[in-house]
Amino acid sequence: MSRIIAIANQKGGVGKTTTTINLSAALVELGKKVLIVDIDPQGNTTNGLGMDKSALDNTVYEVLIGECDVKDAIRRNVVGEVDIIPANVNLAGAEVEMITSMDGKNSSTALRDALNSIEKDYDFILIDCPPSLNILTVNAMTAAKTVLVPIQCEYYALEGLSQLIGTINLVRERLNPKLKIEGVVFTMFDARTNLSMEVVQSVKTNISEHIYQTIIPRSVRLAEAPSYGEPITVYDPKSTGAAAYRSLAKEVADRDDL
Repeated sequence: MSRIIAIANQKGGVGKTTTTINLSAALVELGKKVLIVDIDPQGNTTNGLGMDKSALDNTVYEVLIGECDVKDAIRRNVVGEVDIIPANVNLAGAEVEMITSMDGKNSSTALRDALNSIEKDYDFILIDCPPSLNILTVNAMTAAKTVLVPIQCEYYALEGLSQLIGTINLVRERLNPKLKIEGVVFTMFDARTNLSMEVVQSVKTNISEHIYQTIIPRSVRLAEAPSYGEPITVYDPKSTGAAAYRSLAKEVADRDDL
């Protein structure tokens, strides 16, 4: 069965989308079959893989409200062999629509129910969550086996982390008893500043969760890649950002304690 990983942090700008795109591409390089589920109404992962959000017919929105079979929403081999269930602005109204259109079904399990039929087709399913703790994030955590938390190496890095962990615990208690925290990955690390070092030490001191050894550097090339619709492993395969995500992918793939 596949490893379904929700990539989540209620704080925006921490590298969730960057991690989703580039970890997926690096896992494919390792020979893994990977599906991305973009469940953020901003659709940045969809856009970052070169897709025109406004031209999409079947998206995760149609899947969640039952208007489309999940297999019909998958766009295959969008970059290399990475598949994606895309998202666009329609997803912004999903919370209300899911509540009114579920016909008595639990709206928190819509994504899990949809992924059940395709889970066996993939080694990894990565879900890019919105920067908020809403019904979409709850759906992602209910469908996932683990939650990967990117934390940026900047001031207030721990802000909201305790609330995120609280939400994970709540989902575990009520909807998904097998849910675990995959781990924490540091992003936007700048070795030239004391602050980045201090953030890493602070997080390590304050949380007991697994922390990946790979640290993602702050990189202009990483920031540029989405505007070209490519993961860093394609846009600049020899860059430090590409090397970092390849290292993270190997760590993720090699874990056998989950």
